[in-house]
Amino acid sequence: MTSTKWSIKETTLMGLFAALTVVGTSIRVPLPALVGNPFFHFGLPILSLAVLTLGFFKGSLAGGIGFAIFDILNGFAAEAPYFILESFVVGAALTFAYHRFEKYENKAWFIPVIMIIAAIAKITMTFLKNLVIQLMMGNAFGVSAFASFSTLYITVINAIAAIIIVSLLYKPVKALTNKMLY
Repeated sequence: MTSTKWSIKETTLMGLFAALTVVGTSIRVPLPALVGNPFFHFGLPILSLAVLTLGFFKGSLAGGIGFAIFDILNGFAAEAPYFILESFVVGAALTFAYHRFEKYENKAWFIPVIMIIAAIAKITMTFLKNLVIQLMMGNAFGVSAFASFSTLYITVINAIAAIIIVSLLYKPVKALTNKMLY
């Protein structure tokens, strides 16, 4: 989708993806970590499906709004702006990868490969966020980097789940959204 006009159908789908992001992130399993309160959840696959079906801006905005609503409702309001930014960074990486490999869209490896690129963006953003938090707490750079790196296993688990889920759901979700939009 490259249109800059927002139809009622597209806006409705954005709202649906935002709501699904809230619900998907609410289904969570807390995991131990040195930094923050991380948990396994289904927000990243929903963000990715939103970007892949609605396009970069609309999909990233829908996912970002969904993450922000989740954060506000669950006591993480201070992190809401960060997750909106992260949604756009991950959405940009996914969109870049999609267009870079678009000629291979019919190959079985297409979605897993572009999702790996999006996962790398997500992992990088999480590392940098946690690094900044640790540095702001007054820790030395080495300690901050170690603490940030030690929590990445949770993001890696979420990313692997997202790669699998999006690989399985992309074609049916794309077909449904195309049917609704066109």
